[in-house]
Amino acid sequence: MSTNWRISSFNGALLAAYFIPTWTIVAFKIMISPIHGLYERPNISVALFISDHLQLAAVTAVRLAWLLALGKLTVVAFFAIFLVFIARASIRKSGGCDEALAMALAIGSAISFASMVMASQVGETEALRLHATELLMLLGTAIVLLVERPVSPQLDRSVAADDLSLQQPQLAEHR
Repeated sequence: MSTNWRISSFNGALLAAYFIPTWTIVAFKIMISPIHGLYERPNISVALFISDHLQLAAVTAVRLAWLLALGKLTVVAFFAIFLVFIARASIRKSGGCDEALAMALAIGSAISFASMVMASQVGETEALRLHATELLMLLGTAIVLLVERPVSPQLDRSVAADDLSLQQPQLAEHR
C-alpha cells in the first residue's frame, strides 16, 4: 500500500466527498428557484435572517441567494481542484495540493460561520447544528493542515555518494 498520503490530504478528500455533492445540490436548487431554494433546510437561517433582520426587497433577496450559491460553488470548485491535484502522486507528495484545500477551507468556513451566526440570531436550532457541524469539520481539517509538517524531500543515497566522490578526500590530518 502506498504510504505517501498525508493526513491532511486524506482528511481533505473525505471533506470533498461530503461538500461537493451536498453544496452543489444546494447551490443548484438556489439557481433554479432562488426564493424556494433559499427557504430550504440548509439555507433557512440565511433566508430568515435576510427577511426578518435586514428587511430586504425580494429582488435583493434573490441577489443574496445567488451570491450564497456562488460562494458555495466556489468552495465546491476548490475541493474539485484539490481532488484533481491529489490524484497525481508527485503533486500530493510535494504538498502542491495544499493551496486549493486551504482556499476551500477558508471560504467554506466563512460561509458556515456566517450561516451559523444567522441561525443563532433567528433561533433555528437544526440549522445551527448543521452549520456548526460543517464549521467544525472544516476547522478540524484546517488545524491538521497547519500542524502537519511539510513534506521533506528524501535524498537518494547513491546520488549523495557520487557527489562526495568528486570532492577531495577529507582525512583527519588535513583539516
